[in-house]
Amino acid sequence: MTPAPSGYDARADENRADENRGPMSFADGTADAVVVGGGTVGAWCAYFLRRAGLARVVLIEKGLLGQGASSRAAGVVRMQGGTPEAVRLGVWSRRFYLSQRDEIGTDSGFTEQGYLLPCFTESEVAAAHARISMQSGLGVPVRWLDPDEVDAANPTLAPGQTLGGTFCGQDGFILPPRNVAAYTVALIRSGVEVREHVAFRGLTSDGPASASTVETSQGRISAGLVVLTGGPKLAAVGRLAGIRIPAGGARHQDAVTERHPDLDRSRVPMVFDLAAGLYWRPEEGGLLFGMSNPDEPPGENREVDEEYLAKMRSRLAALVPVTAGLGLRRIWAATIDYTPDHLPIIGRVPGLDGVTVACAGGAGMMWGPGVARAAADVALTGSSAVLDVSPLGLNRFDEAGHSRLATDPIALPFPERIASS
Repeated sequence: MTPAPSGYDARADENRADENRGPMSFADGTADAVVVGGGTVGAWCAYFLRRAGLARVVLIEKGLLGQGASSRAAGVVRMQGGTPEAVRLGVWSRRFYLSQRDEIGTDSGFTEQGYLLPCFTESEVAAAHARISMQSGLGVPVRWLDPDEVDAANPTLAPGQTLGGTFCGQDGFILPPRNVAAYTVALIRSGVEVREHVAFRGLTSDGPASASTVETSQGRISAGLVVLTGGPKLAAVGRLAGIRIPAGGARHQDAVTERHPDLDRSRVPMVFDLAAGLYWRPEEGGLLFGMSNPDEPPGENREVDEEYLAKMRSRLAALVPVTAGLGLRRIWAATIDYTPDHLPIIGRVPGLDGVTVACAGGAGMMWGPGVARAAADVALTGSSAVLDVSPLGLNRFDEAGHSRLATDPIALPFPERIASS
């Protein structure tokens, strides 16, 4: 193999190649809708727009479909949200995952596993009971487990560690690579025009009711509707369009342990140690566990943080002792999106009725289809049957990016601030 020349930047070269490959123009230069971003939210949104009857829906993606966080996620699908909005999105998304095979001929591999959120303090117990009341009122089959019931439901958990916990047997997980394959099939079969290796460059519009011109690395296209997604890069997408979007990116790490008989799927529900920001689920005879460091600055670092990984491994071993002696089969890091209140962004851009912004706030597998459907609905009609999106638009943030909404308490501990650049 010929060595790379001194100073060679493979990543920059790959980015340049991404922007210069693929189709060189946009046919007649017009579309009913253009969706920016080929991750879970953008792809499913384009599919829903096409299914709604729009004749030409174009999806542009700087790299490849699912190349970002969508293929590096843990795949957790949880109805046990901390707010009514989170619950509704989780319920809708789970229902969609279960209906996929009938609708598109394939699926994202949803597995019903059950999800336990243990409590370790009296304040956590009180908060959990309040959530149960809210969640049950929205139709979630969640129940309280006393400490001995927690131990019985999860025999790998060190006994006597908890004060109880909430449990929903219908929560589960999907397989992220299979999800990318599923939405790729859906896009192709529905007739969405997918343009990979096409970078978004900007947006111009003559007014609230006029079509927008989408500037790309492969030319311009005029669209009646535009939906901006982009996961952890959404803020940068917004800046190109002249829109301030308070969304950031943060490093998230996952690892999979070696196999062990005690970690068989029948013995391990999914668990979220909320206070520590650590979750785990069964994976190929071992445990997949994930975490984010709330003290780490926002950014796109995808290197493995060995020190923080060791800290989380220690916490996991204290709760699931069998993992202490197990090696790791896989370790990876991804950049995933977050918002200051840990809630999604779904809404039209003030002053630009034809432009909609959609962000899952770090819950792309859990809320992604629901966010995508709601965004498609909002783009088409201004509202959605998935949930009331009126509180979730950009106008909930002040100039400093602070939200007027209460933070979703059941979320990974992302940074509390958004990077300024």
